[in-house]
Amino acid sequence: MTAIESANFGVLAAIAAMAVATYAMRAGGFWMMQHVPPSARLRKMLEALPGSVIVAAVLPIVVRDGITAILAIGAAVIAMLLTRRDIVAVLTGMAVAAAARAAGL
Repeated sequence: MTAIESANFGVLAAIAAMAVATYAMRAGGFWMMQHVPPSARLRKMLEALPGSVIVAAVLPIVVRDGITAILAIGAAVIAMLLTRRDIVAVLTGMAVAAAARAAGL
């Protein structure tokens, strides 16, 4: 018997409800922004948001991994600035992280 077969209806209903709620929030946000004219303040906030999200995601990694993460992220940023290709930046960051760890950093 698999885990799905042994799960009771309440668990499956809760998972389904959360999936529907998640989709509704995402789709509702897109729908709402089509009907709301953005003010200058809102535009500035939305332009700044991606940077703050990236910092919130990257900072714990840098704190945890130290110099290895700093080198890898720096290399990825430089690769992105030079090539403007996401895949090149990701692969460069991964390669630098692997090399730094292999070097014992």
